[in-house]
Amino acid sequence: MSSSPSPLDHAPVLPVVVVDDPADAVPLARALVAGGLPAVEVTLRTDTALESIRAITAEVPEAVVGAGTVCTPEQAREAAEAGATFLVSPGCTTRLADGLAETGLPYLPGTSTVSEVLAMLERGVTEMKFFPAAASGGVDFLKSLLSPLPRARFCPTGGIDPTVAPDYLALPNVGCVGGTWMLPADALAAKDWARVTRLAGTAAALRDH
Repeated sequence: MSSSPSPLDHAPVLPVVVVDDPADAVPLARALVAGGLPAVEVTLRTDTALESIRAITAEVPEAVVGAGTVCTPEQAREAAEAGATFLVSPGCTTRLADGLAETGLPYLPGTSTVSEVLAMLERGVTEMKFFPAAASGGVDFLKSLLSPLPRARFCPTGGIDPTVAPDYLALPNVGCVGGTWMLPADALAAKDWARVTRLAGTAAALRDH
């Protein structure tokens, strides 16, 4: 693991971004940073994701850009080469875990069961994604891990919105939550970056609640 700051520690919310048009990548990242969310997870769900990561890395130095939906060691390597500073996977196999580690970048392997969390702890990985959070037990599941697995810290993602985010963030084993609610489809379609900044600001303020 890299000695770089953990993806869990930049802000209470990690925006999960799908960029269809790479021309939107830079203004979108700037809007999120302006709202107080410097860490941005660009998911590898589009053919232009790596191009978007390269653009943000080059033009928004204050952003901490990561790659999400990393499902293969090859994707991990490509994301690192594109300039991603952290990696996030929806789940984790032994091969994928090896590939994530080989990049030298901080990474959040996806977990949703106690055995998966244990497998990551055995590798020395203490920070993980919990996905899909709502469908996998939510706040109650993470609360139940506090006593037996106190070393594990999580970024729960999946089914999280502003109404439940504070419940997750109140748990001592949650560093941040992943979400998309600050990126409504109509705002993205209209390129209403000011609205994205306002919503990001509300999300960033969750740490105060």
